[in-house]
Amino acid sequence: MTIQFAVLRRLAGALVLSAMATSAVAQQDPQTKKPRSAAQTGQTGDAAVREVPTKAAAAGEAAGRTSPVGPTASVATTGADDDLVVARLGSSDIKVSEVRSFVSTMSAQNQATLARDANLLNQTVRVMLTNQAVLKEALEKKWDQDPSVVAQLKSVREATLVESYQQSVSLPPDSYPSSSEVEAFYEGNKASLLVPRRFQLAQIYISSPKGVDATEEEKAGKKLEEVQKKLKQPGADFAAIARSDSEERQSGEKGGEIGWLAESQIKPEVRAQVLALAKGAVSEPIRTDDGWQVLKLMDTKESHTLPLSEVREALAQRLRQERAAALRRAYLAKIIEQNPLAINELALSKVLTTAKK
Repeated sequence: MTIQFAVLRRLAGALVLSAMATSAVAQQDPQTKKPRSAAQTGQTGDAAVREVPTKAAAAGEAAGRTSPVGPTASVATTGADDDLVVARLGSSDIKVSEVRSFVSTMSAQNQATLARDANLLNQTVRVMLTNQAVLKEALEKKWDQDPSVVAQLKSVREATLVESYQQSVSLPPDSYPSSSEVEAFYEGNKASLLVPRRFQLAQIYISSPKGVDATEEEKAGKKLEEVQKKLKQPGADFAAIARSDSEERQSGEKGGEIGWLAESQIKPEVRAQVLALAKGAVSEPIRTDDGWQVLKLMDTKESHTLPLSEVREALAQRLRQERAAALRRAYLAKIIEQNPLAINELALSKVLTTAKK
């Protein structure tokens, strides 16, 4: 049953990860196919910003690849609740301990996703139960004895053994890295920990894509004039005008706020206007490919390097990952050295030729 259960977990995992991917897609910008962020909320098309990779566009990603995606779920290995039945399908039960065991095999990123979304955890249990029921029927019909299935099970078992063993022999000691090693790495990588200058912006957006017919363009121009008149009145409330007149619903509902943007994320034609604004000032209308924007600079944060206290854990994790990768390479090199490798290129060339016949 061990091999069959491994296949069950593999199938369940694939379905759960698919659900997670679907959830992530639902949070993506439909135009760019990139995750929405507070800085992008309310953008129509590519009206105000163009997402580009930066070394540290925001504090949460300032350490680049060193930063964890999010908080990891706390998975207890034992507990008084282990034998509690979480769900039942027919005669098949799923207990707390089984769900904990399954979740513990996931990556830190996927555990964090489950921790944030109770519906995904519920779906995980449903997938596990469904696969248990399928497994039961498959075993009753001796499907595990089919030659092709036997070969697949053997392959899964061997792949699992190889991977888990390589992980065990390439695990850095618990004492690595030391505080001094983390500090030295921090000093040598400060450039990648630089948070660029950022701007908190609000917008009033009037849709008028380039190439639109003259009637629509004239209509947009008249609305833009009305907005400008309102903004020039004494005591004009930018947020209120954005809520009533902006044609970008999501930002409009928040008084036009589109969040914090790194300087490199702002389109060149918009950036020049933003850089010229004083805090609290409102720009002249800016023409973009999608329409017109009037921007308000709400606040600015100057460029700075993240302090060691904020990135120590992430840097230690990166150092452990790099050491593990180095130990794995060294182990594989040793294996090849102890077991000389020889490949018959002529025989190898016939593999695909034979398969085609």
